[in-house]
Amino acid sequence: MVLRYELDPVADQQLATGISRLWADVTNAGGAVGFLPPVTPAETRSEVIMHFAAVSEGRTRQLVGFDAEGEVKATAYITFNRRSLMRHWVWLYTVMVHPDLQGRGVGRELMSAVADEVRGFEGVGAIRLTCRSHQGNERFYEACGYKEVGRVPGAIKVGEDEYRDDVTMWLTLS
Repeated sequence: MVLRYELDPVADQQLATGISRLWADVTNAGGAVGFLPPVTPAETRSEVIMHFAAVSEGRTRQLVGFDAEGEVKATAYITFNRRSLMRHWVWLYTVMVHPDLQGRGVGRELMSAVADEVRGFEGVGAIRLTCRSHQGNERFYEACGYKEVGRVPGAIKVGEDEYRDDVTMWLTLS
C-alpha cells in the first residue's frame, strides 16, 4: 500500500483525532511509542497537542501518511537541535504505522519518506532516533540503514520490575 505523505499538514481537529487514534491503535497493538497499553485516543491527545505546538514553533516537523480515504495511517516527527554543535543532525520521534499495515512495507516507505524530507533540510546530514529494546525495532531500523550507536540498559520501565534498554540508532544521509 502506498500512502500519500505530507509534511506539516494543517494541525486541525481532524488531524488531531486521526493521530490520537493511530497512537492508541499502535500502542494497544504492542507498539513502543511512549505509552503502555491499554490506552485510549483521549489519553494520547495531549501528546498530539504538544507535538502540534512544537511544529507551530518551528522546532519540529511532522510527516503524516494518509491513505486513499484521507485517514491518518502513519506519522513521524523530526525535531531540530537548538545547540549549534548539533544542528547537523535531527531527532526522529514517534514513528508509527497503523497495525493493519505493518509487515506490508509501509514502515520502510515511511522511513524512506522521512530520509527524503530530511535531505532537503539545509545543513542536516544525519538522523538520530531511540527505540525500546525487545520489540524488534533495532532490526527494523537496521534494515532501513540505521546503525546502533548506543544503548542504556534498563532505561525504560514497562512494568513492575520489567525494564527495556533505550537503544540509540543513527543514519548518515548521503
